Amino acid sequence: MSSDVSDLVAEFERHRPYVRAVALRMLGSGNDADDAVQEAWLRLRRAGGDGIEDLRAWLTTVTSRVCLDMLRTRRTRREVPVEIDLDELLDDGDLAEPRRRPTTPEEEVLLAESVGIALHVVMDSLTPAERVAFVLHDIFGLPFVRVADVLGRSTAAVKMLASRARKRVRLVAPEEPREDAGDRAVVDAFLAAAAGSGDLSALLGLLAPDVQLRTFDPGGVRLITGAKKVAAQAGAGARRSGAQRLAMRPVTVRQSAGVLIVLDGRPMFVLTFTVQDGLITKMRSVNHPERLALIVPSWAT
Repeated sequence: MSSDVSDLVAEFERHRPYVRAVALRMLGSGNDADDAVQEAWLRLRRAGGDGIEDLRAWLTTVTSRVCLDMLRTRRTRREVPVEIDLDELLDDGDLAEPRRRPTTPEEEVLLAESVGIALHVVMDSLTPAERVAFVLHDIFGLPFVRVADVLGRSTAAVKMLASRARKRVRLVAPEEPREDAGDRAVVDAFLAAAAGSGDLSALLGLLAPDVQLRTFDPGGVRLITGAKKVAAQAGAGARRSGAQRLAMRPVTVRQSAGVLIVLDGRPMFVLTFTVQDGLITKMRSVNHPERLALIVPSWAT
């Protein structure tokens, strides 16, 4: 690789989105990720390009070690949410034509980061080495032998680190302040009522009389208005899915409470809620697994 400064800058800029994606997943903070990217560039600038055969691999190693040092020296914090915009997902309401699936892990991360579902991931129980092993292998797909080189440990040891991390990483309800805690309580009560007996009276007590439910699926868009109709729709949906092994992931959409429904590790649909004065006034349902799979990172399901 050329050591000419202009060529070096151009090559680094080509890899910058990937480098930042790696740093962001490890550090959980955009500002910290930017600091790590800057440090990776400074180290590349000092090293020059001569002798670097695979710049991407070199930057992965350097950035990971920078992040490892940062993780070791800072206080524990919660992971910054991954955010996904339903408007991006809907693509102006046209759900018939599927878009290209991201082909690389960093494309998944960048697509998810670029846009309002917040999948809150707790990784603060991990040691720095566990976190680096998990991110590099489970999210970015690096072979264990490469991860071992980054961490300076044996392949067997790195496999154990990733395995322990995998058992500890979990999705949790957002704490604050992206949504109002009272709104989340209303949404949780609604979901519990729908998933339980489907009692219409319990559901009606949480819905504004003129509540609107807008649904998006491969067949098009529907608008349902009125508390009784929306409650009946919610109860019917809960009964249809009751026999399936569904998991609910708490999400935030543009600072509003929502839920991602996952079946056997596959994102099935998203529900978002607008709450005013303790009542749900608007709901939006996106039932399009193919589109959701394009945007929701595979590791988050």
